[in-house]
Amino acid sequence: MYEEAFLIYKKASQHQEATGVLVDHVVSIDRAQEYADQVDLPEVWSRVAKAQLDGVRVSDAIESYLRAQDPSNYPEVIEVATHSGKDEDLIKFLRMARKTLREAPIDTALAFCYARTNQLPELEEFLRGTNVANVEESGDKAYEEGYHEAAKIFYSSISNWAKLSTTLVHLEDYQAAVECARKANSVKVWKQVNEACVAKKEFRLAQICGLNLIVHADELQDLVKQYERSGYFDELISLLEAGLGLERAHMGMFTELGIALSKYHPERVMEHLRIFWGRLNIPKVIRACEEAHLWPELVFLYAHYDEYDNAALAMMERAADAWEHHTFKETIVKVANLEIYYRALNFYLQEQPSLITDLLQVLTPRIDVNRVVRMFEKSDNIPLIKPFLLNVQPQNKRAVNDAINDLLIEEEDHKQLRDSVENFDNYEAVALAQRLEKHELVFFRQIAANIYRKNKRWEKSIALSKQDKLYKDAIETSAISGKADVVEELLRYFVDIGSKECYVGMLYACYDLIPLHVVMEISWRHGLNDFTMPFMINYMSQQAFTIDQLKRDNDERKAREAENKKEEDTGPILGQSRLMLTQGPMQTGGSPAPNGIMPQPTGYGGF
Repeated sequence: MYEEAFLIYKKASQHQEATGVLVDHVVSIDRAQEYADQVDLPEVWSRVAKAQLDGVRVSDAIESYLRAQDPSNYPEVIEVATHSGKDEDLIKFLRMARKTLREAPIDTALAFCYARTNQLPELEEFLRGTNVANVEESGDKAYEEGYHEAAKIFYSSISNWAKLSTTLVHLEDYQAAVECARKANSVKVWKQVNEACVAKKEFRLAQICGLNLIVHADELQDLVKQYERSGYFDELISLLEAGLGLERAHMGMFTELGIALSKYHPERVMEHLRIFWGRLNIPKVIRACEEAHLWPELVFLYAHYDEYDNAALAMMERAADAWEHHTFKETIVKVANLEIYYRALNFYLQEQPSLITDLLQVLTPRIDVNRVVRMFEKSDNIPLIKPFLLNVQPQNKRAVNDAINDLLIEEEDHKQLRDSVENFDNYEAVALAQRLEKHELVFFRQIAANIYRKNKRWEKSIALSKQDKLYKDAIETSAISGKADVVEELLRYFVDIGSKECYVGMLYACYDLIPLHVVMEISWRHGLNDFTMPFMINYMSQQAFTIDQLKRDNDERKAREAENKKEEDTGPILGQSRLMLTQGPMQTGGSPAPNGIMPQPTGYGGF
């Protein structure tokens, strides 16, 4: 009965209801469209358009809406047409809708349709005109779907430099992208543009972006990794070097440059360290130098980080590359662990024995001299440190003195040995003398005699001197001894061997120690009057002078005593002084006591 209903509505001119019967019950959109053509009424076209839209006949639906000039169903039309890709038809509908409506979804959809259909001039004109479109949303959608030219227009119209910069990267307009990034001044944008420029090998522009990134310490690591992953090592170094002159340059930049140089240009690391060591994160660069086996640079960093112990150890462990004598001397004196001193001595003993004395010279103030002597005695290398031993001998340490004396005996240097034993007495004197008295050279036996003399072993010293006919030494020893029996024994020895010269020398050197009667006896018994006469003359002269002196002293004493006695006899009883202070206590006037005896002053002060 739907046909009858349709005819009834048609005859009654109820065209909208008639159309509803065709659409809803007969379900014939084509007949509904034909009927709309016949009656050509807006409300009929709207009803047909809705049915066509529901049937996803988008183009026909939009055409019907245009015939009806009805934009009221724009949300559904936009949604269905967009999903169906009917952008050209949708543009027509939206233009019609804008004549009567000012809705953001309409303008937004129209702008995006221009973008999807690549109608860029129309898009630019639309955006320049009055509109209420959500331009940023349209730009984002265009960017996501790959309509970058359109996105560029969208973002340009609203001066969204950040998104515009990213869009320009996709359009490979890197110069413009950099300019927009500069206007946006966003770390995220700089990073995106930089990545794009690096990927396209636009290193000049990438450096511009990078300079705005490396001043942010949080971004530096990622930037470095990006360049390294791409293998652009020289470009990374150029970027970091350019950044050092920036006002916002920070420690991380200097550090990362040092690390990069250690990996890719090790020959330039030392120069960088010498110039910028004060602005580096030294521990990080130390690790990098260790990994790169840059030993001189490692030592340099340790020294400037006050890690002198590690610096010295590194120089010894990597001597072929890192050791340098002058630098090592400057470093070793600053170490805190003194055990490194002795390790250094062993190192020099093995590697640089000719320089060991120079090293010891700087170590002397803090080193244990006795331990050094033991070390070199154990390795039988005492001759290597002879200058050092002589330098520290004024400390008068037994180990040093013994080592020097042993060395001088071995070298047969009797002159220096004599100086040593005479000036420094901290050694085993008797043992040394016993060793020297058996030496084949007379000079050393003479030193043994001197040692015995210093230790008051007079008989032993004189015996050695007599053995080697060093009579002068024997005479000196006897004179120094101050013992009459020692002197007399040596005197008789010289008489017995017929050494008249030594006999006279003894009389001269030991003049005060030889009793006169001994000299007279020896002279008489051995016919030495002529040799004894100078002694006798001197002795008698001295004796006469002494007696004369005693006589004069006695006469002077008697004269003084006589004069004193005369003064005592002629002077007043209470003395000659008229001062009351020197007269002693004085009696005061007063009547005598009843018994006729004057009272005597007694008690404190004579009162």
